[in-house]
Amino acid sequence: VQLQASGGGLVQPGGSLRLSCAASGSFFSIGLMRWLIQAPGKQRELVASVASGGSTNYADSVKGRFTISRDNTKNTVYLQMNSLKPEDTAVYYCNADVLNSGSIYYTYWGQGTLVTVSS
Repeated sequence: VQLQASGGGLVQPGGSLRLSCAASGSFFSIGLMRWLIQAPGKQRELVASVASGGSTNYADSVKGRFTISRDNTKNTVYLQMNSLKPEDTAVYYCNADVLNSGSIYYTYWGQGTLVTVSS
């Protein structure tokens, strides 16, 4: 199972970006999908998550600005980021709980994509 993240880049404060993370390989199903960030010198932290049924959760710092969604037919999770701030600058990682066989979900990680918010 591989997760491929894309969509990062340089954006001005107040701008928008959309991140994507696609899962590929052989598996039965995907449970929770998440976006996490790691800013320079800081620990990785959860930004948003979305369950297979579509229910979502957000960190307080991004509520009202970021929207997480998923397309189960494409095994892809998205993060729409609006009203970006310089403090959103970080490497953004996706991960997903994947059922390969049996009844145990394993968490797989994408490679990370850099988002820089600067004028």
